[in-house]
Amino acid sequence: MKKWIQKAIVQKTISYLPFSRSINYLFQKHITKGVHLTDAYFYDRLAHATAHLNAYHKYTGNAVPQSSLEIGTGWYPIVPVAFFLAGVQQIYSVDIALLTSKERLETTLLKFETGYKQGQLQPYLSTILPERYAALTALLKSRHHLTLTNMLQQLHITYLIEDARKLSLSGNSVDLVNSNNTFEHIYPQILVPVLQEFKRVVKKPGGVMSHFIDMSDHFAHFDQSVNIYNFLRFSDAQWKWIDNSIQPQSRCRIYDYRQMYAQTGLPLTEENCNQGAPALLQTIPLHSKYAQHPPQEVAISHCHFVSDMSKAAEDGRG
Repeated sequence: MKKWIQKAIVQKTISYLPFSRSINYLFQKHITKGVHLTDAYFYDRLAHATAHLNAYHKYTGNAVPQSSLEIGTGWYPIVPVAFFLAGVQQIYSVDIALLTSKERLETTLLKFETGYKQGQLQPYLSTILPERYAALTALLKSRHHLTLTNMLQQLHITYLIEDARKLSLSGNSVDLVNSNNTFEHIYPQILVPVLQEFKRVVKKPGGVMSHFIDMSDHFAHFDQSVNIYNFLRFSDAQWKWIDNSIQPQSRCRIYDYRQMYAQTGLPLTEENCNQGAPALLQTIPLHSKYAQHPPQEVAISHCHFVSDMSKAAEDGRG
């Protein structure tokens, strides 16, 4: 049995259990080794943080946002900490469950400290404020006497454990809304109202939205015997039996996300896409749901969407 099938079965089973997210964390930590903070993952997220800040600066002229909101931060709050170092004053992270812990936050901070000392951090994050880095190192020294809540407060990070479709934030209150390979885990019937809520809370004019989307089959990240388009061979009914609620994969393609942006009236100011691997796509017997679309669009595997919300205001949709 292929590894990805084994993982799918285990995660499907775990999804029906109490405390499923905690159990899944232990499964990935000790079995698949999928939750360790590797250098590759850390610096990939740093590159995302830089791209978010660059997009904000490009469309507002401001060096950094005063406030930011991220959805789906995950186990390690890399982007929020990067934003803290850059000088963001209020950093929000929204998720349906608190996935980080004091131990994982410490791991994240130590990774920043090590990267800074080795000179590896600066090429990714050139906007580090000396006083913020000093605050981070001081926090690390005193961490044994602090709670997770205390540490997050000193980092200007607030976790919102709530439904992203009904945020507790006021309208027109956030300068930058961002995400990092999260949208692909949200099905359209939920993502559309989430986008509508993001549109409500982001500042108009003066706000920016910046979202990275990974449209590859995430099982292929774990099992090299299948390629990044493997999940496109299945019908929706078949995929429903394979997919799970712990780490769902919507299988949406680039044209689906464009449609959702159009549906919610969000401007798609920039669309920077990775064309994927069309040759690999040809090796998959695509389900008719995908085969009816242009192969070059189905093949797109990653994309970065940027929305200049001053355009939304100008169009009368803000």
